[in-house]
Amino acid sequence: MPVNHEVKSNLAKLLATEDLVVEHRKVETAQFNVHTRVLTLPMWEKASSQVYDMLVGHEVGHALYTPDRDWLLEKKINPSFVTIVEDARIEKLMKRRYAGMSKTFYKGYEELVKEDFFCIKDENLDEMNLADRANLLFKIGNYTQIPIKSDKESEIISMIADAETFDDVLEAAEVLYNYCKESMDTSIDNVQAPQQSTQGGGGSTQDGGEQQENANDNANEESNANDNANEESNANEDAPVGNQPSQKQEGGEEYGDDEPETKTVDSLSNSIKDLINSDAQENVYVEVPKVTLDTVIKSNSTIHDYIDEYWKMYATDDYQYFKWIDNDYSKFKKSAQKEVNYLVKEFECRKAADSYARASTSRTGVLDCTKLHTYKYNEDLFKKVTTFADGKNHGLIFIIDWSGSMSQVMMDTIKQLYNIIWFCRKVNIPFDVYAFTSDWNTFHSHELTPEHYVKKEGLMCVHRDFSLLHLFTSSLKSSAIDIQMRNIYRIANTFKNYPMYNCPPGMQLSGTPLNEALVSLHQIIPQFKVKNSVQKVQCVILTDGEAAPLPFHVEVRRYEDGDVLIGNRRVKTAFLRNRKTGITRKIEMDSYYAYNQFTDVLLRDLRDTFTDVNFIGIRVLAPRDAANFIRLNTSNDSYFDVMDVWKKERSFSLDETGYHRYFGMSSAALSSETDFVVSNDATKSAIRNAFKKSLKSKKMNKKFLNEFIKLVA
Repeated sequence: MPVNHEVKSNLAKLLATEDLVVEHRKVETAQFNVHTRVLTLPMWEKASSQVYDMLVGHEVGHALYTPDRDWLLEKKINPSFVTIVEDARIEKLMKRRYAGMSKTFYKGYEELVKEDFFCIKDENLDEMNLADRANLLFKIGNYTQIPIKSDKESEIISMIADAETFDDVLEAAEVLYNYCKESMDTSIDNVQAPQQSTQGGGGSTQDGGEQQENANDNANEESNANDNANEESNANEDAPVGNQPSQKQEGGEEYGDDEPETKTVDSLSNSIKDLINSDAQENVYVEVPKVTLDTVIKSNSTIHDYIDEYWKMYATDDYQYFKWIDNDYSKFKKSAQKEVNYLVKEFECRKAADSYARASTSRTGVLDCTKLHTYKYNEDLFKKVTTFADGKNHGLIFIIDWSGSMSQVMMDTIKQLYNIIWFCRKVNIPFDVYAFTSDWNTFHSHELTPEHYVKKEGLMCVHRDFSLLHLFTSSLKSSAIDIQMRNIYRIANTFKNYPMYNCPPGMQLSGTPLNEALVSLHQIIPQFKVKNSVQKVQCVILTDGEAAPLPFHVEVRRYEDGDVLIGNRRVKTAFLRNRKTGITRKIEMDSYYAYNQFTDVLLRDLRDTFTDVNFIGIRVLAPRDAANFIRLNTSNDSYFDVMDVWKKERSFSLDETGYHRYFGMSSAALSSETDFVVSNDATKSAIRNAFKKSLKSKKMNKKFLNEFIKLVA
């Protein structure tokens, strides 16, 4: 059964009682960076659940109790001896801190003993030095009889068991190291003395080493890995003894030559490495960059001043195009007031109902004289007061898709947007409307656009061509907003034709940087809440298509000069890490649904970060795309139900996606004429069909607005 890395990460965070950053990578040993608080765990995918939990608990013990301290400057001890004592201490403290950890360590080490992870199956434990026997005693002493040969050894074992601080660890490790080194020197002297008398005093160091090796390994000739290492060591004095690698301390002293061995430490380390799945795909951890809004957002005044300046060339009495479209805008504004008033009525009713539901009634302590005559059978004779809870202050952020595929439905989309803007104006809800595009910065390339953030390895890439056009804001006066709405109405009308005549360069439709817009919301939402003093924010995102997944930054070293550059890379699978919430989400990039899932993860990350924000999606769908879209965003059980609603009403709403509510609307129904218009000589059949068409369109529009008000109120 594959290991769920995120479950193990959550286990590590819970044990550490800290929002650690936990990474599972293709490394041989676990690491903990005390400065960045990043715990890196190997991918022990061949380990059982018990062993995995034990290893995680052990590493968390180091994170909690092992200090960030360069002890090599204080003590001249082989690090393996400090490891033995420190492992005993941190596991003791973990068991003391969490009662359930005792069982986890017990079961985990029981499995390691059965699999002979310490490589002691054919070893004579009596011939091991005290360091190895101490390591075995504190790890698997419940399953294996570990010999303790003298009172001195018992005293050292007690020092290890009683170690509470890291200073105690260093002290016990130093005593253990010196004892093992003295025992090893005594053993060598005892072996060499008989050898010299047999050879008449002319024996060599190599011969003595070979006799010592034969004396120690009579019982395990088949296990010759360590024996070969010892032979090479005795034959060549420059090679380290046994499996302990040469380690250098401050001051230049090296450990390795004539050092006591710690076979069990190396054996366990090597055996645990075998649990790592070397064929597993490397995990990639990415984070959302903190973009600079000054470079991302093109201000409201900048956009509309530019539009006004561009259209001065058309400000003549002979030019009739804008006169016609301006008249159409005025006509639409007048006809839309019915729907806007309906929105306001629904909003006020729902807000009043919510306030009434949260009302509280209490006694005033003042007698109600109108009830005095009921004193014989009524105890409630006091006046009451009802307190209505204040409603929350609402705000609206609207993100609109300014991509080329929106050309045929942009005008109808703008009309829906204007209904919402006029509604917000009437009920005093602050709002900001942005359009995501890559055309503005491309057109203004003569002004070198700065990067939106500082590039670092592991950050998602937001291209400098991306920008958000601040189309509308509630901070302006009604007259100014009306002029700006007329400007955008003109532009939306130009999108129906190709090429887009009369559209100011830079305001034309482009690609679909939806994911870049979601990244920017991490900074836009807090700024909006502070500026408008709102408690509840509704973030509405309207688009008609998927967006390309964002690459991430990697460090690349050039071979020519060795310089480290920041490049971009696309991944098949990644983990989005949020340091604020401590939540890590997996992004699947190797499937047909990659585009859909990438955006979904970004939305869920936003929901984790801003728990008081409703994220509402509006998807404009061509009829031929509806079935596939519904299949991607619903479960098998609900697919057919949603399809039935779509066939009847040409719209639907979903609550199984990254959005709190995801509306689907037919582009054909959205662009249909809503006015009841027939010719003077129309037949009864034509009048009936026109009336049905008008009602059907209004029904879809009213259904969407009803759902929207439910979320906003």
